[in-house]
Amino acid sequence: MNAAAPAAASARQVALVGNPNVGKSTLFNGLTGLRQRVANFPGVTVDLREGTVTRPDGVLRVFDLPGTYSLRPNAVDEAIVSDVLLGPAAGDLDTVVVVLDATNLRRNLFLLSEVADLGKPVVVALNMVDEARRAGVDVPSERLRGMLGVPVVETVASTGEGVDALRAALEQAKPVERTWHFAEAELEEKYAAAEGEHAWAKARSLDRDGQRSEAEVAGRYGWINDVLLGADPQALTKLRGRSERIDRYLLHPVLGPLAFLLIMGLLFQSIFTWAGPLMDGIEGGFGWLGGLVTTHLSESLGELGTSLVVDGIIGGVGSVIVFLPQILILFFFIGLLEDTGYMARAAFLVDRPLRAVGLSGRSFIPLLSGFACAIPGVMATRTISNRFERWLAILVTPLMTCSARLPVYTLLIAAFVPNTGLVPGVGLQGLIMLGLYLLGILSAVAVAFLVHRASHKQRGRLLPLVVELPPYRRPSLVATLLKLRVRGGDFLKRAGTVIFVISVVLWVLMTFPRQDQPPGMSDEEHQAVSLRESYAGKLGHAIEPVVKPLGYDWKIGIGVIASFAAREVFVGTMGVVYSVGDEVDEESQDLRAVMQAETYPDGRKVFSLATVFSLLVFYVFALQCGATVAVVKREAKSWAFALGQLFGFLGLAYVSAFVVYQGMCALGYG
Repeated sequence: MNAAAPAAASARQVALVGNPNVGKSTLFNGLTGLRQRVANFPGVTVDLREGTVTRPDGVLRVFDLPGTYSLRPNAVDEAIVSDVLLGPAAGDLDTVVVVLDATNLRRNLFLLSEVADLGKPVVVALNMVDEARRAGVDVPSERLRGMLGVPVVETVASTGEGVDALRAALEQAKPVERTWHFAEAELEEKYAAAEGEHAWAKARSLDRDGQRSEAEVAGRYGWINDVLLGADPQALTKLRGRSERIDRYLLHPVLGPLAFLLIMGLLFQSIFTWAGPLMDGIEGGFGWLGGLVTTHLSESLGELGTSLVVDGIIGGVGSVIVFLPQILILFFFIGLLEDTGYMARAAFLVDRPLRAVGLSGRSFIPLLSGFACAIPGVMATRTISNRFERWLAILVTPLMTCSARLPVYTLLIAAFVPNTGLVPGVGLQGLIMLGLYLLGILSAVAVAFLVHRASHKQRGRLLPLVVELPPYRRPSLVATLLKLRVRGGDFLKRAGTVIFVISVVLWVLMTFPRQDQPPGMSDEEHQAVSLRESYAGKLGHAIEPVVKPLGYDWKIGIGVIASFAAREVFVGTMGVVYSVGDEVDEESQDLRAVMQAETYPDGRKVFSLATVFSLLVFYVFALQCGATVAVVKREAKSWAFALGQLFGFLGLAYVSAFVVYQGMCALGYG
């Protein structure tokens, strides 16, 4: 159930529905602005995006539903739409906003005709009218308004045009006037026993035996033809001509994959090139803040309090937040590529090779979502109708390189891999980063292939991939920045909650029990003894025999264990661990420099290249995210599946890191 505040429980509820790729989510962003969160629609046990619209007479709760072509579901995400509009809680829904792509109304109007049957107040948003008019496509706003008797608003979601008019139209929503006929007498008689004013209309949209009446289908398309009377049938072809010319190159079997790899390589290189100055500024800011606390508050806070604030909170949280610029740069470019329509093309490029491992182009979007976070990636598998393919996609999605791995990769690569230029614009650091992403992809493919071959009796026949390619569009900078705000906010929320708590806990474990400093012992020696004898030190030494074959000392072992709560915690843990080392002073706040200087008693570097690459490979495979485990259990409906995935990938990570470390040591890189 929804966890909204009681005051919001009585707010009016609005649902946005529409076909995929009609700009519905962009319109949702424009309507709700920054007032968004992830929530559950009452009565529907699934996460949806929820936003609010404040009006003089109260608050509107707006839900962004998954894209669907019909109210007859073929996949889990389409079933969500049916649950919201037809389920037990549908009575709490006040208004349905149907978003239509003005450039392709013939496809969109079928869903509108189904929603109109539900008897709910409706508002129609004709989106992308600018593209339609430029291409000479007739936009029948007045005709629709007259035929339906409901508000019809022209919008351009990418620029915000018409959004204010749409907000105002929500107050004028009303049920559609039935002006078309789908053999109503026949259907009313068939479902005469059904209760409720609109029960027969719902049955008309979703026939109980799964079969649509031929008269109904003919009636709906007859009405669609009436709406589009006089429209130029060639206009849509003209609109897509430019996209088809571009696709000759970007969907080419050879040039297409090469172009994708080049774009991704440049993207990852930009993470290091562009983010550097911003990261230095953030790092300097946290260093200044720590010095300020030490200078002005140490007397009132005392030794322990100052250490908690400076080393535990500022050091731990700050060492993670410093990577925010890289995460934002990564998703800024990914957002632009998504909005242009390019990412949808990649599904066709990968469909054939994915079929060889039991997946298809339908799995590409969930796997792509996994690059942001495994949680939305796992949830995105609801679009997959084949049960085995969905199960397989859930299994391998956590192998995609999510944003939580990015701070770990960046810290280790920036500290220990020289930024040697290879070709203009691409350096060794960017290439290693791209290689880690490719390793995650290839490992997902390999795991899927092995499971696919071992489960031939359970897999069903994969249906051919049929996905509409949206035309290439100019991305909206405003919409992209709003996505960054949401993703950046999620990252900062984790830094301010999970990472904050873990940083404090680690400080406690590394500070107690307190060790007195004997006369004649230097401060550096006392710090080393205190850390070794602390609770964290004892835990680290206890697990050191397990992690030593991977090249990790007990300090790194603490970081690995702590990061099972969330991967990026590793960076904060290293910040807390090494902030008490003898290499850190007021002038040296750079965690990378501290790690570079860390040595064993015999003078060997703790972070040798073998150890660094062992760590990188470990984080490629290990499923270190408690929230992902919980979501996998919910989506797969099996704790056995979720825990098997967790420990299976942990075993894979351990073996892979062992092979890398021992192999590189044999080659002299240890």
